[in-house]
Amino acid sequence: MFEEIYSPVQQIHIHPFSNLFVKRDDLIDPYISGNKWRKLKYILQKAKAASKTHLVTFGGAYSNHLVATAAAAARSGFKATAFVRGEAVKNEMLLICSLYGMELIFADRESYRNKAELYKKYFELNSETYFIDEGGASADAVIGCSEIINELTETYDHIFVAAGTGTTAAGLLKGIQEAGLNTKLHVIPVLKGGNFIADEIAAYTEISNHLILHIDYHFGGYAKTTPELLQFIKNFVKGTGILIDPVYTAKMFYAITNLAKQNQITPTDKILAVHTGGLLGLLGMKDKLLLP
Repeated sequence: MFEEIYSPVQQIHIHPFSNLFVKRDDLIDPYISGNKWRKLKYILQKAKAASKTHLVTFGGAYSNHLVATAAAAARSGFKATAFVRGEAVKNEMLLICSLYGMELIFADRESYRNKAELYKKYFELNSETYFIDEGGASADAVIGCSEIINELTETYDHIFVAAGTGTTAAGLLKGIQEAGLNTKLHVIPVLKGGNFIADEIAAYTEISNHLILHIDYHFGGYAKTTPELLQFIKNFVKGTGILIDPVYTAKMFYAITNLAKQNQITPTDKILAVHTGGLLGLLGMKDKLLLP
């Protein structure tokens, strides 16, 4: 269903770093991208083992998770349905979901808050369905993300990752702990009030002094940007040839460069940034990014 794939590590050269590397999970797949591939890997195996035929999940109108689930379902022989948060809309992301055969059910924001109740309302009597939480958050997803550490052939002083739900960060921390590494894990929440990410991580693995949370790089909140961040994206992509998205990875790379300016990390330290993919998020920002 999901053959073993190991993404490459690439060194990049941006001032002032001499040892900055990127784990290119964005190259795993264009639609089941990055950490989405890792999160779904064991979830789909469990669904198949349980003889389920229909995946049911949740996300916003520009959710990379929905696209990934739709693509994974189509390739693996599952039917798929998504509850989409908010009013009915048409966009490029949902077009891809629909082309992969995913049924879309738009749910008002109040109803969406209770995902278990939504699932029960539509699918309580359907024994063929398999519940997948928003973003794929689960213990199985944490295991999939922990395998990033197993794939590394070198050790790093610091590993950086952007975080929305904390699942990928929990997997990385778990992998660091199990490997007995001294690496510091720097987590960049992309939402306001990102301290809650620590609680999300703690639900899956023990919090340790390996973990450092940087909560001031949300740029206004989830999927929010500023002219400074948009300019950073343009300069970074032009200078490295690596696409980054404004929702997650741009905020992470901005944080890395800013922390170096503040002398919170040393540019000569060996640093790994995990590129979690999600590049279709650029589509939601096309009007802003096309401005001069």
